[in-house]
Amino acid sequence: MTPLPPTLHGSATPPPLHVWRLDAKKYSSTWATAEGAFQVGGRWSPIGRRIAYTSMDPSTAILEVAVHKGFKTLDLVPHQLIRIEITDPSKVHVLDVSTVANPNWLRSGSVSPNQQAFGADLLEKHPLLVVPSVVSTNSWNLLIDVDRAAGLFREVSQEAFALDTRLAGIKSS
Repeated sequence: MTPLPPTLHGSATPPPLHVWRLDAKKYSSTWATAEGAFQVGGRWSPIGRRIAYTSMDPSTAILEVAVHKGFKTLDLVPHQLIRIEITDPSKVHVLDVSTVANPNWLRSGSVSPNQQAFGADLLEKHPLLVVPSVVSTNSWNLLIDVDRAAGLFREVSQEAFALDTRLAGIKSS
């Protein structure tokens, strides 16, 4: 696994932690409402939970979107790369993967309601939760329960995302 940032290793006064998200430009101003996850759920959250899915690095954020939309869409539809600051990294909980009941939850494929319930239970206890990425298995994502983590995160910046055009021709299977 990619090492977690030193910020998450228990410093008495940890520096801010930055995470990343890629959104279609038309939705980028409302990313913190987590409306998408609220409406359709996510790997670690059922429908009805406002969970913003972010990544610990920009590359993983891009891959997390590309796996659903494809590189062609990322080339044709304007997107914004959003940098978010976690203002109190001491509130971040890292999932202990040995507590995951089914190892398939850490692999690509269909998401089970049990996995979503497991994630929802964790997010009740820890509104800032680090989980392994399924798309980039050596990378990390950070989930933000936007209601329960209010005041613990803030948007730092948004920049227009430009896909390397060599990726636009990659065919999805």
